[in-house]
Amino acid sequence: MIQLLTVPLSAQLNIFVCSLAPIQDQLVLARQGIDELREKHPDSTPSNVKAVYMSPWHSHKMTDKFNPLCSSVTTIATWVSQTYLSANLEALNLSLVVTDCWGILYDKADHTIKHNHFPADFACSIYLEADPDCAPLVFDGGVKVQPVPGMLVMFPGILNHEVPATEGKRTVVAMNLNKLATFEKLQKPTLELTQG
Repeated sequence: MIQLLTVPLSAQLNIFVCSLAPIQDQLVLARQGIDELREKHPDSTPSNVKAVYMSPWHSHKMTDKFNPLCSSVTTIATWVSQTYLSANLEALNLSLVVTDCWGILYDKADHTIKHNHFPADFACSIYLEADPDCAPLVFDGGVKVQPVPGMLVMFPGILNHEVPATEGKRTVVAMNLNKLATFEKLQKPTLELTQG
């Protein structure tokens, strides 16, 4: 019998936050996509998300309204990989791909149970709408990120996080990104990115 031992390790992992205001049109389109899916698939997807509505896991494959946002987020994640994590994915014949994408409508008292997105390389929350009194995104160690409309929060998929019961409403598009081997050039949107 093989006995596996675990050794606790304290490591610093970053959370990346930016405003997606320059691509507001893509956020509006994604919001329309959530409404479209709710009409076609009115039952919320069973999960750790305890919200008034959660669209199917592969929503980006069910409507093309998520595609521009997915493309922009993969461009940002690729830039983050090179700028902050010293990984030139293109030189390694790798690309980041959105493998899961879903929309969530949170209302008063809705919440999400603690979880992570492993084996995803990156997980993302994009806040399409966020009341000032909506609940924060809470990571292990008590790190809290307070949502504002148009905010992208990107983090390693292995990080545990949760959403406590919310007072205010919020609308979120969530994504998981994974590295895939690629040997062809992918079409990428042009976005101006800077360190801040």
